[in-house]
Amino acid sequence: MMTNPTGRVTQGQFSFLPDLTDAEIRAQVEYGLQRGYAWSVEYTDDPHPRNTYWEMCGMPMFDLQDAAGVLQEMNECRKTFPSHYIRLMAFDSTRGVESIAMSFIVNRPKNEPGFGLARTEGAGRTMRYRVSSYATDRPEGERYSG
Repeated sequence: MMTNPTGRVTQGQFSFLPDLTDAEIRAQVEYGLQRGYAWSVEYTDDPHPRNTYWEMCGMPMFDLQDAAGVLQEMNECRKTFPSHYIRLMAFDSTRGVESIAMSFIVNRPKNEPGFGLARTEGAGRTMRYRVSSYATDRPEGERYSG
């Protein structure tokens, strides 16, 4: 399995900690807002380590000053996609480019099947590795149901 010993996908901040409560999520969003970060909510049912472009839920929240707006968007995404991975992303545009300053998962499926590592031997003792999610054996939209 390509995850930590607890069998959970580890991407972004706080990945090795227990799930954050809504109060802890609010505190992180407020921390980012105090620094001028713009927030967005994203979701996926394929959290492959190289899948950095998740689907966006709603629009990026530029010029937002209240954490309640981010939490409302997050909760709408949770209702719409209860069995998907959902993350909050904070962008820092103070350097003239939008770079990710914070990213953490706020929703997970109940069952996280993990990833497999396949090794292929090639010419000249070359080894190639491929990481694949066990969940992608099922069609999109059915990966984490049941």
